[in-house]
Amino acid sequence: MAKLSSINKNNRRRKMAASHAAKRAALKAVVMNRDLPFEERFEAQTKLSALPRNGAKIRIRNRCELTGRARGNYRKFKLSRIKLRELGSFGKIPGLTKSSW
Repeated sequence: MAKLSSINKNNRRRKMAASHAAKRAALKAVVMNRDLPFEERFEAQTKLSALPRNGAKIRIRNRCELTGRARGNYRKFKLSRIKLRELGSFGKIPGLTKSSW
């Protein structure tokens, strides 16, 4: 199981990214718009850099919902490979069967 502090940190990043998403998108649209004057784009860039870093969506780490493991995750199930195999073997995940031949 992952450290509780890293799981909580990731959850805080998710909340912060959700709250700052609209503002970030608006500022990024201004920065990327080549038709606007340079000064206006530069001002938007400084406002964007003033926002908290943890508000960026890229800083969110995909983690297992059960264990918090950061590596070997399946996005579709939000589980690590270990828990996916364990729960799949017991038939706890609908539509997932362990193959045998």
